[in-house]
Amino acid sequence: MDRRSFITKAGVAGVGAAAAATTLAAPAVAQSNPKVTWRLTSSFPKSLDTIYGGADVFSKMISEATDGNFTIQPFAAGEIVPGLQAADATAAGTVEACHTVAYYYWGKDPTWALASAVPFALNARGQNAWLYHGGGNDLVNEFFATQGLVGFPGGNTGVQMGGWFRKEINTVADLQGLKMRIGGFAGKIVEKLGVVPQQLAGGDVYPALEKGTIDAAEWVGPYDDEKLGFQKVAPYYYYPGWWEGGPTVHLMFNKEKFEALPANYQSLIRTAAQATDANMLQKYDFLNPTAVKTLVANGAQLRPFSPEILEACFNASNEVYAEITASNAGFKKIWDSLTAFRKEHFLWAQVAEYNYDTFMMIQQRAGKI
Repeated sequence: MDRRSFITKAGVAGVGAAAAATTLAAPAVAQSNPKVTWRLTSSFPKSLDTIYGGADVFSKMISEATDGNFTIQPFAAGEIVPGLQAADATAAGTVEACHTVAYYYWGKDPTWALASAVPFALNARGQNAWLYHGGGNDLVNEFFATQGLVGFPGGNTGVQMGGWFRKEINTVADLQGLKMRIGGFAGKIVEKLGVVPQQLAGGDVYPALEKGTIDAAEWVGPYDDEKLGFQKVAPYYYYPGWWEGGPTVHLMFNKEKFEALPANYQSLIRTAAQATDANMLQKYDFLNPTAVKTLVANGAQLRPFSPEILEACFNASNEVYAEITASNAGFKKIWDSLTAFRKEHFLWAQVAEYNYDTFMMIQQRAGKI
């Protein structure tokens, strides 16, 4: 056979085979990436770009990974439903998904709060360790299933600040009669110590502090708090926010809609959610150091809660947990799992991590780093 003729014919055949393969592959790709368009309602305003931004990050990842075949359009709080109705709208099928914090719904059942953060539970690293490797996600989704939802962690702020106060709080007695804007579960704890908890939307907090309608307010942390200018009307900035040691923000999905997705889309949602979860915490860790310095430069006065106050709040929290676990089996099942790991987590955390961090902080204070 003529060598040149053979190569020419083989080349033509190869091109033909490649073309055929492309033709055959196209329907398979289309089949695995069907066109799906969803809406996602957030519990946050767009002005809180880091926490609201989690919905944007997640939606972009989903679209890019599917060549635009699976699109999820995020909407800020109030654009479809109010922020505190995001999970309800998702369960009802008004929207297919939401980006919210589970403890917003604790009033319906305190078990909701365990998916996100409860007083004196885990820090962000511990929370993620328990959720991803300690069975936490599975337990949480057992509960979410009863609500018509499937959920995956989609962000974390890290330990939050203890809030803004119009006057110094030095003893437990100083809490008596204090009117404080404080979210959900924590309000039940501080109420035992004489605080009068107030539920206020974000936009109402500054004027209430300015007028003296409330005496204190907790929000998130330095980066988000800086935008709201609280230091002008309540200069004492306390830490830590013991009620939110490592609050998980969730991406929640209508259970029926999620289960109707192809397996590859379900897997993609889990992967993109975990990436979004990590991204938010990393961003807060990067932005908060600069923000807290700016706040102090503009008049904020940093104050730690006294050991006396923390101890009283810790004891009050344990009283509440005992009351709830005695009557709520679903809460108890998750709480028992979380607290078993909490004991191990803080045992390990005080060995290498704590000592390394403490040494480095001493060097920082000495001006050596």
